[in-house]
Amino acid sequence: MEELEVRRRRAMYRAQHRGTKELDIVLGRFAEQRVAGMAADEMAVFEQFLAVPEPQLYEWVMRGAAVADAEFAALVADVRRLNGFK
Repeated sequence: MEELEVRRRRAMYRAQHRGTKELDIVLGRFAEQRVAGMAADEMAVFEQFLAVPEPQLYEWVMRGAAVADAEFAALVADVRRLNGFK
């Protein structure tokens, strides 16, 4: 199995097992839709995103808090859009 596929599988698992049920569902849904098509550079950003502490991710994704990092801001917007958040 190639390295990128291993990274994709690991990211899928991490997205679906965050710790809070809400983020498990929201990030898991996003991962199911997008991870398979991510290039290596996109995977790197997503992996960094998944390393962000749970409370911060919750604020960004679930509450719509401002995201200072431009790469993460675009990713959070995409996650929220895919899950039907405004």
